[in-house]
Amino acid sequence: MLGSAELGLGAAELGAEPGERASLVQFSSAFCQPCRATRRILAEVAAMVDGVAHIEIDAERHLGLVRALGIEKTPTVLVLDAAGRIVRRAAGMPRKADVIAALGAAL
Repeated sequence: MLGSAELGLGAAELGAEPGERASLVQFSSAFCQPCRATRRILAEVAAMVDGVAHIEIDAERHLGLVRALGIEKTPTVLVLDAAGRIVRRAAGMPRKADVIAALGAAL
């Protein structure tokens, strides 16, 4: 089981290599319409900022991680700093400006 969020999430937990400077982690499910738009927004923001990765996690396939992090709905977006610590968290489809502002807290 995952420990405290202060320990940070790495490639082993995320299933992908985190960004050098920050990561935008999206929990999605197969039939989630807002997840598609969220995927586009996060991919655009990640492409704009060097060292930022967008990692999408299928919530249904990673129930242990979902439970450990208290994810209750999709999409849920976590903004991780370079050490993998959660610095911001939001449920629902975010606005691009809000993602950029939240990313600022991680950089």
